[in-house]
Order: sequence, then C-alpha cells, then structure tokens
Amino acid sequence: MWRLPFFEALSDARRVLIAGAGGGFDVYAGLPLALALQSTGRTVHFGSLSIVNLHALDKTVWREPGVAVITADTVGPEDYFPERTLARWLARHRLPSTVHAFPRTGVRPLRAAYRRLAKRLDLDAIILVDGGTDILMRGDEAALGTPVEDATSLAAVAATPVPTRLVASIGFGIDAYHGINHVQVLENIAALDRDGHYLGAFTVPSHGREAALYRDAVEHARTSTPGRSSIVNGQIAAALTGASGNVPLDGRTGGTPLFVNPLMAMYFTFDLPGLAARSLYLDRIRGTDDMLQVSHLIERFRDEIDPRPRVPFPH
Repeated sequence: MWRLPFFEALSDARRVLIAGAGGGFDVYAGLPLALALQSTGRTVHFGSLSIVNLHALDKTVWREPGVAVITADTVGPEDYFPERTLARWLARHRLPSTVHAFPRTGVRPLRAAYRRLAKRLDLDAIILVDGGTDILMRGDEAALGTPVEDATSLAAVAATPVPTRLVASIGFGIDAYHGINHVQVLENIAALDRDGHYLGAFTVPSHGREAALYRDAVEHARTSTPGRSSIVNGQIAAALTGASGNVPLDGRTGGTPLFVNPLMAMYFTFDLPGLAARSLYLDRIRGTDDMLQVSHLIERFRDEIDPRPRVPFPH
C-alpha cells in the first residue's frame, strides 16, 4: 500500500508529457501532478488539445506539423487562450513555460502530431489528464457527457509508441452537469480494476505546495479570462479549500446548483491502453480526420445500442 501503482508505472520515466485530453483548460487539471513530478527531478512538458484557432497564429509557432509551441509571448486572442494563459502563469513562477498545443482535428492527424512530439522530446511517458470523468465512459452509459475531444485524444495517444501511457481523471462528480451518471463511472472503474487497468486513486493534499500553486493558477486564469473561466477547475480548486456544496463560480452555471465535495480533489488513475481497449466505439473513430467525423460516428454508435439504464446512488 505504500507504493501506488500509478507512481510505480512512472518510476523509470524521466521525461513526461502531461496533456489535457478534453481541450480548453483541461491541461490545468494536470498541474498538481506536473508540480509533484518536477519536484522529483523529472522533466515535465505540457500539452493541450486547443479550442483556439491555432492556424490564425503566426506561422513561427509551428515547430512541426500539428504542434504549435505556445509561450508567454505568443501573440493571439486576448479574451480566451488557455495555453498562453498557462504559459504566462508558469513563466511568472519561473517554471518551464512552453505549452504544446494541438489543433482540434480527428484521430489520424492528432496521432501523427503526438508521435512527432514524442520523438522530438524523447518522451518516456504521456499522462492524459481529464478534468471530470467522461474519459472513463466506454460508450453504453446513460449519457457520455462531452466525449468527442476526450475520445479523440485517447485514441491518438493509445497509438503513440511511448513506453508508459497513463490516464488521470480528477473532478469526480463534476460531469453530472453534463448528464453523467456517476454510479456508472464507479461501475466502469470496478471493471477496469478487474482487468488490472485501474492504478489507484489519491488526493491532492489541500494544504500542500501543489494545491496552493494550482489554486493560484486557476485564480490567475479566472482573472485573465473574464466570463470564460473554467467551471471544472473552479470546482476542483474550491474542493481544495475544504469548500463543499453549492459554491458560486462567476455565475457561469446559469443557476444550476453545484455539489463541490472532497472527491473532486482526487485523481483516479488508469493504464491508458487498457482504458482504450474497453471503449466500445474507439475502433470506429481511429481513421477520422476531423472532430465532426468523430462526433457523427459516436452518434451513429449510440443510435445502434440500448444504453445502460441510469442508476441512482443507493446511499
């Protein structure tokens, strides 16, 4: 019990990419992990599936096809640019501040981009991070949340030849806002555990350095992105203050009550190839070139099945 399988899997990894699976501010959900790994002497890089129109940026950001190198000085949109906001926060704290941004594409071009980046950075490990739990949906649940970006990232990294590939999900309960049934999340975790792909759960200590810096980064992002701050990271950050219940977040939830709780501050971790293998539709999207194709194929799959019925928590 002293040795969590997730960290055991990273024991030989010296160069690690922490990448946001779902786009936007998802990469922030990996900050506590990144800070913890950096403190052990590892080289940590950041990646993000970007919602920004990266092709409108200056051509100098393209170090290689499909990967834009974003720094604190990158010229781009002022109202919403999570990757640059993160780069600026990292630079402010004198931490390595480059963020590698991927355009929103289908699986084939994203897979190629990950492979190029993995080769250039000589990566030992990729940790795909999801703020929320929809990356854990296999496809037959009552609802999938917002699966398109997560599924695209999962399929792309599953086909990237790096020795260690992991998934870390933080923010348990947040995706209820998008219809996820969290009893089914727990059922999925149990099934992954039976197959040997669940690598354990652990909390970010709320009084530790990683939590303090993460909260600072989330607050910096909130003030830098007025009106478009991250609801997901806002709830996780609130949980890391000991808050609980309906915590207001800039009015972006439209009056929908929230349920901030300590489980939101826990990482649930998995072997990425094992998680990908349990998906019921991932094979269908591997040949896609854009996310519209991904979305249509997921919708077509859902039309062909009878989803598992929604189950209430028994306690």
